[in-house]
Amino acid sequence: MLTKRIIPCLDIKDGRTVKGTNFVNLRDAGDPVALAAIYAEQGADELVFLDITATVDGRKTLIELVRNVAHTINIPFTVGGGISSVADVSALLNAGADKISINSSAVRNPDLVNELALEFGSQCVVVAIDTRYVDGEHIVHTHGGRKPTELRTIAWAKEVEDRGAGEILLTSMDTDGTKAGFALELTARISGSANIPVIASGGAGTMEHFVDVFTIGKADAGLAASIFHFKEIEIPALKGYLKDKGIEMRL
Repeated sequence: MLTKRIIPCLDIKDGRTVKGTNFVNLRDAGDPVALAAIYAEQGADELVFLDITATVDGRKTLIELVRNVAHTINIPFTVGGGISSVADVSALLNAGADKISINSSAVRNPDLVNELALEFGSQCVVVAIDTRYVDGEHIVHTHGGRKPTELRTIAWAKEVEDRGAGEILLTSMDTDGTKAGFALELTARISGSANIPVIASGGAGTMEHFVDVFTIGKADAGLAASIFHFKEIEIPALKGYLKDKGIEMRL
């Protein structure tokens, strides 16, 4: 059985780590380079770095910050925010990223998923899906959750897999920052039909929530931010707890 992964997420705004609730009310959570070093030392399996206002501000991800984080850690590192071309991805990989995450640009130009998978390999391409439940449907949102699209989340997840994505980062905007638990039903539907790993994001508040997302939600990885940033849950303790619950972890 493949081991499940615990992934801290650094949401970056103006060079600082921030965290909000339902994608708004952001508060400062510290220096991203220092946090990255702590998480790598604590045994995080991977790290995700999302420049959350890059698309909204119409600029590229902060390359220098990516370079500084990459020099500090020795675990796989995914970077997203403002990526819209092969050249953007080349620059980030050269700065030390292991994978890239695209969201708004994939919705705007779905062929980009194919292009990046062909150029860099599927293992390098993560498609992030920000989703909100609207009028009885799970709807894909872009631009840091600000813009609803016409896309249905489950169909879009299948399409990006078919186009060559190597992984899906699924964030429920409804549960994000609430600490009330992951969106288990939606995660299970996507994980159950996908042939690529699904990272569940949004709603982690207790260790039991991770048990639920790995068992009921069938996720391959659990991503969280504030519970780690503000030391509400320590990664070694979480991994030990999950192992005790019979979930395969890399300790």
